[in-house]
Amino acid sequence: MSNSVSGSVAAGHPARMTGRAWGVLLVLCGAIFLEGIDVAMLNVALPSIRADLDLSTGMLSGVVSAYVLGYGGFMLLGGRAADLLGHRRMFVSWLAVFLVFSGLGGFATEGWMLLAARFVTGVAAAFMAPAGLALVTSNFPEGPVRTKALGVYAGTAAGGFSLGLVAGGVLASFGWRWVFFAPVILSALILAAALVLVRDTGGERTSGDFDLAGAFAITGAMLLLAYGVVRLEHPGDGPGLTAGVFVAGLALLGLLVVIESRSSSPLVRLGVLRAAPLVRVNVAALLFLVAFAGFQFLATLYFQELRGWNTMQTGLAMLVIGVDTVLAPTLTPRLVNRFGNTRVLFGGVVLAAVAYALFLPVGMDWTYTAMLPALLLLGLAFSLAYGPLTMAATEGVDEDEQGLAGGLLYTAMQFGTALGLSAVTAVSVAAGSGLGALRTALVVPVAAAALGAAVIAFGLRASGAPSGPAQGAPAESAPAAV
Repeated sequence: MSNSVSGSVAAGHPARMTGRAWGVLLVLCGAIFLEGIDVAMLNVALPSIRADLDLSTGMLSGVVSAYVLGYGGFMLLGGRAADLLGHRRMFVSWLAVFLVFSGLGGFATEGWMLLAARFVTGVAAAFMAPAGLALVTSNFPEGPVRTKALGVYAGTAAGGFSLGLVAGGVLASFGWRWVFFAPVILSALILAAALVLVRDTGGERTSGDFDLAGAFAITGAMLLLAYGVVRLEHPGDGPGLTAGVFVAGLALLGLLVVIESRSSSPLVRLGVLRAAPLVRVNVAALLFLVAFAGFQFLATLYFQELRGWNTMQTGLAMLVIGVDTVLAPTLTPRLVNRFGNTRVLFGGVVLAAVAYALFLPVGMDWTYTAMLPALLLLGLAFSLAYGPLTMAATEGVDEDEQGLAGGLLYTAMQFGTALGLSAVTAVSVAAGSGLGALRTALVVPVAAAALGAAVIAFGLRASGAPSGPAQGAPAESAPAAV
């Protein structure tokens, strides 16, 4: 068990958060907020980008897909690299890369320039995000202190996704390039603070221990699988090639298993994947993001293309989802300490399924008052689910594998996001066009959230008790999560 970054936490004894600890946490929260808001802002600005750069539908889809490929393809490598090369080193270095290429995206004058910038930005996020999560878990001791820190961290991440829609709408009204320039300013502030405040509490290992064969195999597999998911958006565009991409990706995963089982210093320790709670929480995270990403995309289409709302109106309509920014760091940690990760997570995913179901009968004449219950419930669902997912994904994992655990979680989330976008796009295209097609595609988020709730319920039944410590109880006495 590690000490607090402030040095005020004695090993094994929870302590109050000090001023310096809060400073470190705010820096790390700023980075994960930056990653979330970057993605959400771009989604709102896509119609403006298409109009200005005269991009085809395929090229516009590629702007989103390029980020997915970079993020999903390198996430597991990024997580393990953070464990091997140092959490702080990877966090700071790739935050700088994120800053540079986000800015380059804002200067793009051709579609290919935007594609290249988004791909490298995705790679940077893939190395930065798991390192940031590992710094949170390694700087705050298990128990109420870590629960609170992870609650604030996850709440900030959730807020990035929801508030990014609002910020994107506002910035895009001044010009879509500000969607790229604003993260540069925020990145520079976070980077300056990180260099001063953030320390690496664990020992660093040298690159001589790095499993290059495993690195090539896992990166190739993730890139191919991510590309296969992206191709699902266009079911009529070479189904044979899509199937071949998936087969090749799965073959590389099989090769990875062989390499890692024989490696003296494996990139991905296969024993981690034998833990049923860890597998369940990552499956639940994937399904939760399938639902949210699909709904977010369809809601944007409904507001802008069917109702004719501008980006500002769309952002303001989604503002209520941002209630998670307030509730996740304040209410959720208390509920987790009282009821445990699994029960709170289950409640959040069930509420999400209800929210998506309430939006199913959406019509062209719906008032905002009619939409409000679904959007408000979705904000509450995000408040209850995102934090416990983050906590459960790293609970009970050794300090030297926290980066890997974070990489697994964010890989599941990124693949969930890509799969959600691809699924609703494919269903919508197959159903035709207009409001009827959108309603049909809205079934995907409902089904994904319901399936996610079922996965979590199975874990709740298996444990027989809530996970996570009760208020004031030592973490060691808590049952396993999810």
